Amino acid sequence: MDVRQINYFAEVAKQLNFTKAAQALHISQPSLSKTIKNLETELGASLFYRGANQLDLTDAGKAFLINAKYVLDAFENLTSELNDVIDLKKGEIKIGIPPIIGAAFFSKLISKYKETYPSINLLLTEVGSNKIKNGVAEGELDIGLICNRPVQKENFETIKLLKDPLMLIVQKDNPLASKKAIDFSHIEKEPFVLYRHDFSLHDRIIEACEHNGFYPNIVCESSQKDFMIEMVEAKLGIALLPSKICSQITNENIVAIPFNKPMVNLELGMIWKKNRYLPYAVREFITIAGQGDRSVVPGQRD
Repeated sequence: MDVRQINYFAEVAKQLNFTKAAQALHISQPSLSKTIKNLETELGASLFYRGANQLDLTDAGKAFLINAKYVLDAFENLTSELNDVIDLKKGEIKIGIPPIIGAAFFSKLISKYKETYPSINLLLTEVGSNKIKNGVAEGELDIGLICNRPVQKENFETIKLLKDPLMLIVQKDNPLASKKAIDFSHIEKEPFVLYRHDFSLHDRIIEACEHNGFYPNIVCESSQKDFMIEMVEAKLGIALLPSKICSQITNENIVAIPFNKPMVNLELGMIWKKNRYLPYAVREFITIAGQGDRSVVPGQRD
């Protein structure tokens, strides 16, 4: 048994399909099937149920998969450590960011990092917080930025980066545009352009409305802040956006107004997988993010 066989098995277990697994591994299906069959012969146990239209793990396969992941993680850590020794400050960092974040919240962090390590590539993937957590857990992402979502402490290391209060944005002709600050009660009758329901801020805003005795009249949901701003400009409704985003709106038809008592905040954190070897490039990115440099990203470690 070797690492190659274990890696092939893990991919088949992930895909539950020999054709898809072979494509992901860039080998032929017959070669993959033969490798798995040889592995089963060596172990003296079947790892998969091979039905007519379905492939499933046997009990032995499930037990083997648990240990296979430990072996593959250990092997990845070993090779990563050797790469760090051979090529100390080169590489890439795969970072997951939610759509609502964009560059507004960590552009200065990226700029500072690139100034120090210009040869390291930062690969940004824009997905929701749940997919980010899964990506970090599976090793597909090195680091994830997540919004307002608690994480399992036993699975992830975390850094709190910032807490940014939401502000109200309205079209300039809206009567609320003349106010210097508002309360939640002032927006009870307004139609809401809201974050999509799978965003944590969606629930936080609704909770704040209910706390003030009303349920918002939601006329549109979106995951894209630019689209939300456009809908407000078109007088479809009002929206609540983080103050950092509001400060960067240059549209003269949009007015941003703070709340007298902010009830909803965008809480941004960074996560990475616990007990996984972190390449030098990733460790340095985390260190810079956790320094609490207010000119980069405000924050502190948990």
